[in-house]
Amino acid sequence: MSAVTRLIDAAAAGDPKAASELLPLVYKELRKLAAARMAEEVAGHTLQPTALVHEAYVRLVGSEPTQGWNGCGHFFAAAAEAMRRILIESARRKDRVKHGGVHNRVDLESGCLVSEAPSMDLLALDEALIKLAKAEPAKADLVKLRFFAGLTMPEAAAALNISLATAERHWTFAKSWLFAELADNP
Repeated sequence: MSAVTRLIDAAAAGDPKAASELLPLVYKELRKLAAARMAEEVAGHTLQPTALVHEAYVRLVGSEPTQGWNGCGHFFAAAAEAMRRILIESARRKDRVKHGGVHNRVDLESGCLVSEAPSMDLLALDEALIKLAKAEPAKADLVKLRFFAGLTMPEAAAALNISLATAERHWTFAKSWLFAELADNP
């Protein structure tokens, strides 16, 4: 992991060679995170996990070095945040009238179903997460790492530099808070 950390630091500093060497080392993990996140999306989503990884990577180590990272945990947290923003932008774009936001797309097979599986409203979740971040930023960061990056509780605790017990308390609180917030705003 020291080679990855070194490359992350060099890529953040604007070294294009380090950025090109970094991608093969972190691609598999980023692809796994993106696939887990995309599995929760509504069927028929036009954004694929590979495209999500590449877009997030370009935002992280693109042509303009924006920030440095404090190790792999911070890099993957930034990747999770980039993926979340990309998915939110995609959801907002698809919600516009110009892109058919007023129409519900139904294929033949799903049109014949008696009932459909409940879908998650990503925009409502994002609004609730923004409210949580204002009140409890550490808990919101934990939700982003767990939900959007797919990190396990020990991985998320390590990335946030908190104990596992604290992470579990934060997670319990955040889940309850978000559930209540989403139930109040259907």
